[in-house]
Amino acid sequence: MEKKESIFVICAHSDDQILGPGGTLAKYAKEGKEIFTIIFSYGETSHLWLKKRVSVEIRVKEAQAADEVIGGSGVVFFGIKEGKFFEEVENKDLKDRIKKLLDEKKPSRIFTHVPDDVHEDHRAVYKIVNEILDEINYKGDLLGFEVWNAVDLKKRHLPKVYIDISDTFKIKLKALHCFKSQIFAMLPPYLGVYIKAFMNGLKNDCKYAEKFYKIK
Repeated sequence: MEKKESIFVICAHSDDQILGPGGTLAKYAKEGKEIFTIIFSYGETSHLWLKKRVSVEIRVKEAQAADEVIGGSGVVFFGIKEGKFFEEVENKDLKDRIKKLLDEKKPSRIFTHVPDDVHEDHRAVYKIVNEILDEINYKGDLLGFEVWNAVDLKKRHLPKVYIDISDTFKIKLKALHCFKSQIFAMLPPYLGVYIKAFMNGLKNDCKYAEKFYKIK
């Protein structure tokens, strides 16, 4: 039996994979590809009024529900403390764990954060992922996605890749609705999802599209 093509998304927080490449991931899942998501943190600091255990449980369930909506094949959480990514990745030998997952699934394409994202944890994930892929001499595509950025001055030199998500944009929105605990924090990026998808669609001669930067 022929092995399915696999796609990875490696991100900092449990909603980044939907805010960024959610429509593309749903599109690939419809095409029969396996979608695997690696999330560095639980993002429990977004619920400071809740006990950590409760907050973690909420974030995990939301991410799993969103993964089911887009047709994903599973979500792995590393549980790293926000703002401590570099230290904890080394202390917990998570690089080796990521390398093992990459070796097992052999993804043809990986999505992660862009190098100039305004969030420090997003930039940290970008650097860590790049280091790992250099160490294993990864031959597939590495595409960067934006979550918070309004401009892209630092990556204008990178080739842009537009993917038509006209058929899966509604799936992306449905997946975003799974993150009910983040409704207020997500209002600004949620509005941006509509604007970006529409503007990218104009550039791609379609209704909605997602834009990525080809890093490798």
